[in-house]
Amino acid sequence: MSEIFGALIGLGDKLAEHVLLAAAAIALGILIALPLAVWAGRSQTVSRAVLTFASLVQTIPALALLALFFPILLSLRAVFGAGLPTLGFLPALLALALYALLPILRNAVTAREHMAPGVLEAADGVGMTGWQKLRLVEAPLAAPYIMAGIRTAAVWTIGAATLSTTIGQPSLGDPIFAGLQTQNWALVLAGCIASAGLAIVVDTLLGMVESGFAKRRKWMVWAGIAAALAGVAGSAWSLREESGGDTIVIGAKSFSEQYILAQLVGRQLEDAGFRVEYRDGLGSAVVHNAVTTSEIDISFDYTGTIWTNQLGRTDNPGRGEIFRTIADWEQESTGTLVLGRLGFENAYALAMQQQRAAQLGIRTIEDLARAAPSLTIGADVEFFERPEWIAVRDAYDLRFANQRNFTSTFMYDALTGGEADVISAYTSDGRIAADRLVIVEDSKGAFPSYDALVLVSPDAAQNPDLLAALKPLVGAIDVDAMRRANFAVDRLEDKKSPREAAVQLAEEIGL
Repeated sequence: MSEIFGALIGLGDKLAEHVLLAAAAIALGILIALPLAVWAGRSQTVSRAVLTFASLVQTIPALALLALFFPILLSLRAVFGAGLPTLGFLPALLALALYALLPILRNAVTAREHMAPGVLEAADGVGMTGWQKLRLVEAPLAAPYIMAGIRTAAVWTIGAATLSTTIGQPSLGDPIFAGLQTQNWALVLAGCIASAGLAIVVDTLLGMVESGFAKRRKWMVWAGIAAALAGVAGSAWSLREESGGDTIVIGAKSFSEQYILAQLVGRQLEDAGFRVEYRDGLGSAVVHNAVTTSEIDISFDYTGTIWTNQLGRTDNPGRGEIFRTIADWEQESTGTLVLGRLGFENAYALAMQQQRAAQLGIRTIEDLARAAPSLTIGADVEFFERPEWIAVRDAYDLRFANQRNFTSTFMYDALTGGEADVISAYTSDGRIAADRLVIVEDSKGAFPSYDALVLVSPDAAQNPDLLAALKPLVGAIDVDAMRRANFAVDRLEDKKSPREAAVQLAEEIGL
């Protein structure tokens, strides 16, 4: 319990970010839904159209809806300019506002449809204009039902806002995603408790407003609204910018090594006088696009990932040539600086339990291909869509009985627990040795090299002080040191946080 309480205490900034995002999304949803509801109340065609659209939005998983706004906004830069944000608050706001539409619209339209015809006829009979009828008759009668829809929308939005972590918006999803990846269940519970608590508080305040409308008690309406606005204002105040120092945004993908590297670089920059923000839990394509468009300042990537995903290459000319080609391509095509290699490789590799591999006589991927039709392969959530997998699959004609996706941490648990026979492991993970796994030999060299890189955005690359602070990291981390740091976070007992593991790693490499 003390660990959960300690984690909750440290969530103040994430809670404030979550409050502001959810409040803005609910407000925007209301501003869009209420005029549409008035229009729909006067036209069956419009009513069917807007409710169908809002229902369709609800069928899209919230995570997918959030992710879809990244390429949409990226394409709109051609119209609105390079300053249009593609990550963070704006895409999260737009996606969540769409998600909030259905309950508000449905309740407002239903309330209008079920109003007593005599009341509306009486309003027409006394000569009320359309605006007067809306303001003095329809709105007061529909208000309790509309507030019920807003309450539902608010709870949905607060829950879905935790997913905004995946597009770079800080929220209470940060501790949840980080905790899931590192199996820090205290952190996961702290994020869930904070999100659920916020939803309960907001629902209670909006319930007071709803009761005030239903009972014609204005003080309840204004008290509920005032308390909600006070919470939003307090959140905004707590996040006010502190003076002094440049702010550098560091992006990281959704696995332990990236969290550790982000914290390592963050410490290095803080010592140099920079202010640091983190955008964790990003996907490979998102983080690359974010750094090349200066949405974030620094990211960590791997030569094999850029080689296959960005350059579309399937050949393997060797580690040195791959690095040089990538560095030149990034500079020429995106203006992004490849600062250098960190000193270790984190390659994709197929791994099995030693006993299982020995039992089946598997040493190479050719051996694995013969046994594959009776085996299950597990991988991270994006592996089976990556060009590397397609290249390896086709090179060895791999045809498994089943393919299963897991988060990167649970993938190892699936292997040791018998849920998978082989997994797409990462060669710098400490769990390979700890779990006594064997790497299946890639004799054809189908997997490219995966040297860890530091990428600096076009804008940040113009800052000589920043580059000077980062230079000591180039070539400083060997694979054994990275494995120890990764395992310190991933092990089940005596776990370290990514920040603590970064401190350990910094001491080990002499930073």
